[in-house]
Amino acid sequence: MFHILVCDDDKEIVEAIEIYLSQEGYDVLKAYDGIEAMEILEEKEVNLLIIDVMMPRLDGIRATLKIREKNSLPIIILSAKSEDSDKILGLNIGADDYLTKPFNPLELVARVKSQLRRYTQLGSRVTEQQEEIYVTGGLMINDERKEVTVDGELVKLTPIEYNILLLLMKNQGRVFSINQIYEAIWNEDAIGADNTVAVHIRHIREKIEINPKEPRYLKVVWGVGYKIEKMN
Repeated sequence: MFHILVCDDDKEIVEAIEIYLSQEGYDVLKAYDGIEAMEILEEKEVNLLIIDVMMPRLDGIRATLKIREKNSLPIIILSAKSEDSDKILGLNIGADDYLTKPFNPLELVARVKSQLRRYTQLGSRVTEQQEEIYVTGGLMINDERKEVTVDGELVKLTPIEYNILLLLMKNQGRVFSINQIYEAIWNEDAIGADNTVAVHIRHIREKIEINPKEPRYLKVVWGVGYKIEKMN
């Protein structure tokens, strides 16, 4: 059973989300500010976090920043703000998805299922003896162990970042457009995908490149998309 933590200072919203998620068979944990959420994450197993932005004591933005220091679980941010800048901020701080209030509970459930599906795939283990390894230069992905290393050093990626990098590493030299990346990773039509993909690409570069402004591995092909440079 998946354990989902819902954090919002509006108890009615938390209870409403709990009803819909419980109907899908999920175990729902509840918190009403960022501090409570972090305490629960320290004490209990949580597979996904749904967190509101505006809350007392510790808001969703600062809580997500702190959580990301130790935990790579999927995070969906809820906010009454719908401007692109706020969505980008949510993704910049490490969230995997963003939903604007008021939202359709069925859409939230669908997004939860999508994130958990990717999270499960990331944590799964291949039973075949031969490891699935993809290498270019000093960058390597071991897809059996779900490990990324650069020059032998482990790199910690979120599930979304890992899946984007894996897609590009499996197809070294091939250029993927933003829409192709979005549709392959999110399994949704690419509507307004530019900012979402660009933010995750920037995060990947910050983690795998010595100088993200002059990337060695993850290259942009202007006006077309992104690719992983194929090296010996």
